Amino acid sequence: MIPLRVDILRTRAALVNGLLIALNVLAFIRELTLPAKVGRALVYSFGLVPAHEQQLFVKHGITVGQAILPLFTSMFLHGGWLHLLGNMLFLWVFGGAVEEALGHFQYLIFYLTCGVGSALVHTLFNLGSKVPTVGASGAISGVMGAFIVLFPRARVTTLIPALLLFFTVRIPAFMMLGYWFLMQFFSGVGSLGMSDQGGVAWWAHVGGFVLGALLVLGVRTKMRSAAYT
Repeated sequence: MIPLRVDILRTRAALVNGLLIALNVLAFIRELTLPAKVGRALVYSFGLVPAHEQQLFVKHGITVGQAILPLFTSMFLHGGWLHLLGNMLFLWVFGGAVEEALGHFQYLIFYLTCGVGSALVHTLFNLGSKVPTVGASGAISGVMGAFIVLFPRARVTTLIPALLLFFTVRIPAFMMLGYWFLMQFFSGVGSLGMSDQGGVAWWAHVGGFVLGALLVLGVRTKMRSAAYT
């Protein structure tokens, strides 16, 4: 299922969401300009490597700064055009409404918090892994978790591929995103014990989604109160 748009009328431009998309695109373009060897070194230096993060707790390991930096930089790197475009599509569709609900600055802090939190969850479930993880999907999962809490009945126009045909349907957000979350969770369960195989960072998605949902519970309560005043 590929989301195309949501039926929420916004009253202001999603400036921060647009800035985040631009930063991701620019960072990826910069990756493309680097020689292959330098690009690989970049991923290992600024991507999230669970085994590297664990060295923070080892004598003569890494510094706090060296441990914290990849938690942020990894969410602005991507492994290919499809990886980037898929992530940016989801951010574009769901991010604007969440930014309007939270406010520009709060949304930026929220996004970064979800990105860091999802990276920590990924590290916890992949202890010892030397495979670098890059991508904005953990932070974007947080945005999706917030969206399902704030706008559960909003309709998501979704592209459905069926053999060689494509058609669109309007699905309630709680159904579309709920199904997506369950797919991530059960895929994560199936990946347990295979931490050094690479692939999709399922637990980053799960962690980001849950964190994003929890962080906006207070905002949802205020929105309900306002509706009845």
